[in-house]
Amino acid sequence: MSLKDLVSKERPISVSFEFSPPKNDDAERLLWASIKRLEPLAPRFVSVTYGAGGSTRDRTHATVKRIVQETTLKPAAHLTCVGASRSEINGIAQQYWEAGVRHIVALRGDMPGMVQYQPHPDGYRSTPEMIEGLRRVGDFEISVSCYPERHPESPSLEHDLDLLKRKVDAGATRAITQFCFSTSLLARFRDRADQWGIKVPILPGLMPTTNFKGLVNMSVRCNAAVPPWLAAIYEGLENDLETRRTLAAVVLAEQVGDLYAKGFDQFHFYTLNQADLTYAACRILGLKPKETL
Repeated sequence: MSLKDLVSKERPISVSFEFSPPKNDDAERLLWASIKRLEPLAPRFVSVTYGAGGSTRDRTHATVKRIVQETTLKPAAHLTCVGASRSEINGIAQQYWEAGVRHIVALRGDMPGMVQYQPHPDGYRSTPEMIEGLRRVGDFEISVSCYPERHPESPSLEHDLDLLKRKVDAGATRAITQFCFSTSLLARFRDRADQWGIKVPILPGLMPTTNFKGLVNMSVRCNAAVPPWLAAIYEGLENDLETRRTLAAVVLAEQVGDLYAKGFDQFHFYTLNQADLTYAACRILGLKPKETL
């Protein structure tokens, strides 16, 4: 699909953005500059991540609370099963509810050190079980993860689809994919999930980044393939940030256009707390700041 066709599209589009809690003062300034730049695009929601083993729990809560108090955005707080009892998780969810947060991104989570997952002795054993518990705390909107290229610990894609179906049956209202560069693979996964009886929206997760080396490192941990053509166009550009920025924008524009042509109209951006590429992609999708509509 050409950019001209995409801008003059007929189907409405919605977007959502993911941020991470800042680790220091400089990171906090970058985060809030990004939030303020993207806020006028009126995303459906913004999510705030949770470190491995719940390592950023307090910073996540503080960031979500500030978003509620200082912006017009609707935050979704990440919450994981790792390293916490059921009562602790329920207590955190209750705090979010009392702070005005009505959306949780429910995840199993990763163990510190990337060792094999072990549930807390008094904790939720799985994401579906946690979703059932959260539903008893409050009438949350609940988003969950899914993996078009198979979760790194999963024996098969069929196992992943079974688990996703259990999450939806437990009360999940949407699924967000791991970042994936193959638009055909994303479309096949969506269609197969529908055949599996999974009837919630599936949002493609998009990774706008100029840091190709970091992207490769993430892809290994997440079992998300980096296609050879992408590696080829970034080859030799380690010290050429401006060209990497241009290439990243082109790659992202092509991806969102192709996904829209394949029937997707909801998109989730892993912003890495930077706004420019995500903002550009949203403009390509025809979204404009509220004050210029």
